[in-house]
Formats: sequence, C-alpha cells, structure tokens
Amino acid sequence: MFSLEIECPPERLDLLVADLWEQGCAGISELEGGRVRAFFEDASDGDWLRARYPGAIARREDERDWVQAARDLLQPIAVGARFFLVPEWRDDPAPPGRFRITVNPGLAFGTGVHETTQLALEALEDYVRPGMTVLDIGAGSGILSEAAALLGAARVIACDTDPDAVAIASERVPLIFVGSVAAVRSAMADLAVANISPEAIVELAPDLLRTLRPGGILLVSGFETNEMEMVRAALPGATEIRTKGNWALAVVHSAPSRSRL
Repeated sequence: MFSLEIECPPERLDLLVADLWEQGCAGISELEGGRVRAFFEDASDGDWLRARYPGAIARREDERDWVQAARDLLQPIAVGARFFLVPEWRDDPAPPGRFRITVNPGLAFGTGVHETTQLALEALEDYVRPGMTVLDIGAGSGILSEAAALLGAARVIACDTDPDAVAIASERVPLIFVGSVAAVRSAMADLAVANISPEAIVELAPDLLRTLRPGGILLVSGFETNEMEMVRAALPGATEIRTKGNWALAVVHSAPSRSRL
C-alpha cells in the first residue's frame, strides 16, 4: 500500500476528493494546511497517479488498516449550539438539544470539519426562522440544506453544478437541481446561503442578491480573512463579518420593500 499527499485549495477540495475515489483510493485523510493524504492498495499504479497529481508526495505505507485509520481521524463534532455531525459509519447519538446530521466524507465537499462549513451552520442557527424559504447555492453534500430544514425552514431549494453533488445532496433535501444560481427565480428566498469560493462569490454576486426577497438575508462563506475586501466590494451590503481561524463569513441584508404612500 502507498499514499499520496496532495496540496489543494479549499474551493477545489470536493473535486479532488471525488476524483481520488474514482481512481480507486482506499481512504482519504484531511491534513492541515490545505492538504489531503489518499491511500491506494496497488503500488503498481504509483507512477500513473503521480503523473495525474503533479507535485504529490508519495510514500510506501506499512501494512495496516489504513481505511480504518483514516476513518478514526474523523470524530463526531459539535457545531454551534444546535448541531452534532457524525460520520456515517458511527452510531453516536446526538447530545440533548442538538440535531444529528450524518456526514459521508469523500463524496462531496461539506463534511462539517472545515471552518467555512461551521461558520455557515452557526449563521443558519441565528438567521433561519420557521416557515422561511431557504436557497442553498453550491450545495455540495447538502449539509447546509439539511440544517436549514431541521431549523424549521418550510421550503429548502438547493442547486449545484456538479451532478455527483446533486445526487448526494438529493438524499438530504428533495428540491435540488443541477445548475447555477442564474437559473433560480428572482425574489424567491427569504434566506440564501453560499459556501463557495471568493471568485465565485464575486462573479455570482448579482444573482445571489437577485434571488432574495425584500428584507432577505444572504450568507456567504468560503473565503479567507485576507479576501474580505474583495467580497465586500462585490457585496457592499455585507454589514457583518464572522471569522473562524483564517476563514470568514459575510452576512448581507437586502433592502426592505418600500411601502406605498
């Protein structure tokens, strides 16, 4: 057995992990500093895999259950005041007062371990109100969609441009489609959440705002603290910035409707 240590920017992590599974890896561990370690059974594929992932660092591993070792690194985690995220192979019950959400690392971005996902979950706790319509843009594994539903949203609509992510998220939320936010009807959401890259936030900013009803709330995350000004420039209504480590989330309030005289 051998492993590859691969460096990857956060916004590409979901695509990398999905590709590693397609190439037959036996397990994946998320490391610090934007790196992952992927384990492979057949060392004969080493040269081909190194060519596929330039810059990856390969090493031969001792004979042990690396799949289980990789799983052991991911423990249940309490997020915010309401959520308890548990890997699918564990049966840990949620502590009293918390919602249990099952996560399947490796299938799509959004295991709850990353700071941006935690920021988004905590913000949903504060802003989702019963009866709301919530839009999850770039839904990934669907964790944020499920969280919004658990918090009382009456309707949750999710979208993603990755068909694999849509297939996974559809197990959590019934209203999901393959496509961009550009295809979403205007003024349909009380709250929209987008945990995506800063470049995508800037590019999609007009559509993100367009989907909100008057007085609606937009939560955007997926960017580092040193990228806040770029996000603020695209979303000048970002009046609140939350941080966790080097990562940030912006809260944007759309203008309320004007009453007629």
